[in-house]
Amino acid sequence: MNPQYKRILLKLSGESLMGDKNFGLDPAMLAQYANDIKSVIEKGVQVALVIGGGNIYRGMNEVETGIERAQGDYMGMLATVINGIAMQSMLEKVGVQTRLQTAIKMDQVAEPFIRRRAIRHLEKGRVVIFGAGTGNPYFTTDTAGSLRAVEIKADAILKGTRVDGIYDSDPEKNPEAKKFENITFADAIGRNLKVMDMTAFTLCQENKMPIVVFDMNTTGNLLRIIQGEGIGTVVKD
Repeated sequence: MNPQYKRILLKLSGESLMGDKNFGLDPAMLAQYANDIKSVIEKGVQVALVIGGGNIYRGMNEVETGIERAQGDYMGMLATVINGIAMQSMLEKVGVQTRLQTAIKMDQVAEPFIRRRAIRHLEKGRVVIFGAGTGNPYFTTDTAGSLRAVEIKADAILKGTRVDGIYDSDPEKNPEAKKFENITFADAIGRNLKVMDMTAFTLCQENKMPIVVFDMNTTGNLLRIIQGEGIGTVVKD
């Protein structure tokens, strides 16, 4: 079976790497994600990866902490690099070649982000992990993921979450919440559904970049999406 997508950008939250912990990294979650990514690499799919940093540092209120917003955002960018290194290590442990590229130069740790080089790595079957967000404060890792997906000409953004798609209300609070199988960008905006922050969402809408929101914590879901199964919710025009 031919994969539904040839090149994807997988967006993971930092919190997803915590597993059952209150902070930090859960090796079991890293291993699960690494094996799931390996399963789609083996199908010939090119995978880029953006991971948040919320398991290590989440921007705090400037009034409460005294840390100005820009400085806090740079701290968050460094947290995404820590997560990127951890995922890189686990992927290579299961036999997947990787490259870590960062938007902030740190030569001893990673390559600088160079778009053409990233695409070449993908063509060679390497997983490219994009760290440090966009390199600019005031932008989220959702925006970084959307930007990188557009730059590398991905077929779709796959956003792994802890719920199995997009609902009309919070399914963890409302058992009657209705799940959408497909929804348009305009409808998602009109319903005020928090798929991504508005900057990221608008970037995807303007560049006709489909978003698939799915439960990454269920082993095998990533491969099922690649094989064309109706997993999660698809956002597109």
